[in-house]
Amino acid sequence: MCANPIMADDGPIMNPKSTILVTGGAGFIGSGYVRKSLQDHPDWAIRVLDALTYAGNRANLEGIEDQITFIHGDIADPGVVDDAVAGCDAVLNFAAESHVDRSLMDRRPFERTNVEGTQVLLDAAIQHGVERFLQVSTDEVYGDLGGTDHYSIETDPLLPRSPYAASKAAAEELVQTAHASHGLHTVLTRGSNTYGPRQFPEKIIPLFVTNAIDDRSLPIYGRGTAVRDYLHVEDHCGGIDLILHHGEPGGIYNLGARLEISACDIAEAILEALDKPHALMSFVADRPNHDQRYAVNPTAAESLGWSRAWSLEDGLQDTVAWYAANECWWRPIRSSQAFKDFEHAWYNRDR
Repeated sequence: MCANPIMADDGPIMNPKSTILVTGGAGFIGSGYVRKSLQDHPDWAIRVLDALTYAGNRANLEGIEDQITFIHGDIADPGVVDDAVAGCDAVLNFAAESHVDRSLMDRRPFERTNVEGTQVLLDAAIQHGVERFLQVSTDEVYGDLGGTDHYSIETDPLLPRSPYAASKAAAEELVQTAHASHGLHTVLTRGSNTYGPRQFPEKIIPLFVTNAIDDRSLPIYGRGTAVRDYLHVEDHCGGIDLILHHGEPGGIYNLGARLEISACDIAEAILEALDKPHALMSFVADRPNHDQRYAVNPTAAESLGWSRAWSLEDGLQDTVAWYAANECWWRPIRSSQAFKDFEHAWYNRDR
């Protein structure tokens, strides 16, 4: 896709020898994007900035660290960010606190990273004349679509209902303001629930897979009727890359798979893939103010040429197989005291 510079009215946006900064590049989606970029854009100079908090993992970059420049630091630290952004043609902000459950327990890390950190990055991008800034956001900013057949479109109002979603909505406003006030060439993506290899095992699919491997119960909120649209990480990264190159300045793009499924059905599919009994399904206290449905209309991204490649059936099989073959990746995480403490605190709440 990058054989030649992509032109806009104001000149070239990206070229084959760009220097890019990927924040949160040791996380789940960020590391997936780094790996994709090394394949698709071999002449890019890629910098990864990551604070390596609980979900950031150097193991996610195993085998490619000699092909990137890794910077250990916090996106809310102006000194670190200024050095990381200097000389970059593009900044892609994947860095975020991203778990709704954790935001309900303590909103402060979400405000610091997702809001303050985004502003620090924007300030540096403006200061250094970065050509393009891509903000990775979420479909959760739209709020709950439960009881409707509506699919969120980019012009819908933002109605976040958790501290996590509110912090991501606030970050979006800062990005849009930087475009309007300073002329920064920004684009925003709002992705649906993403899954695949190397996802931190507190999220529903890796949690259910790793629990099932160990014959532990799968904790399903409420009656398990909440619906999400599941997007494979490779498809998500492909959409982000396309929008980085072809998105309109100030543009917002939904990335969704059009594959809605309930938590119960996800649990059943995982148990069947691992040949485990459905008796492992266990219903726990529902998440407070639990949104019952998210679903986005990705027509704008599709009009640029994006489409998903993974079916949910094939994607789940691929993901289950990865976790089954890579216990050395997830067992140290799950055996840590911090993970055990969170799991105990959250799933042992009163109904």
